[in-house]
Amino acid sequence: MDTAATPLGAFLRAHRERLTPQQAGLPAGLRRRAKGLRREEVAQLAGISATWLTWLEQGRSESVSAHTLGRLAAALQLSGAETDYLFDLAGLKNPQEKRADANPQSREILEKMLPRIDMPAYVLDRRWRAVAWNAAAEALFCDWLGKPDASRNQLDFIFLMPEARGFIDNWPERARRVVAELRADLGQQLDDAETAGMLEKLRRESPEFDRLWVICCF
Repeated sequence: MDTAATPLGAFLRAHRERLTPQQAGLPAGLRRRAKGLRREEVAQLAGISATWLTWLEQGRSESVSAHTLGRLAAALQLSGAETDYLFDLAGLKNPQEKRADANPQSREILEKMLPRIDMPAYVLDRRWRAVAWNAAAEALFCDWLGKPDASRNQLDFIFLMPEARGFIDNWPERARRVVAELRADLGQQLDDAETAGMLEKLRRESPEFDRLWVICCF
């Protein structure tokens, strides 16, 4: 497959060829036929296999995790905008986007905005719990946000509530992507006691979550 045949492949190859060995902290070598960095060199810098990088340059992003894309973006020395674009091309959310809860006033501002939004909208905290939502979201997610006694954790809804499987389009694929995003999103707080408890519960009560979580750890 021609790597330039897909936007993702063309993007990765262009940025791999843009970097010099010196910029990447690698020896230039006596002879280099490849323009920029070799595929094997980028894979080594990103801590992934050359096979994985080959697949990505072929546009095969079905099983890539957000964590892997983040390491690849760092290896290619992408800017913030370029990294966001890489995630968009792969169909994933960049977990390093500026978090709303980094701004002490953000929650109050978002809560005031929600009623003005004429489509379903909700706000999640750093442990994926819904902390605010509008009436449209409550009506749409009636089994999650519409039940007073339901868990507000979005992960509980996706993996522990049977209703979600019929509600979410292509549930298996969406579940896989959610776990990949979660793994990258929680990378810096896995030792947090509350986060660890949340993950332990999900792995214990949902075989699907446990299987996907193990896969994303490698």
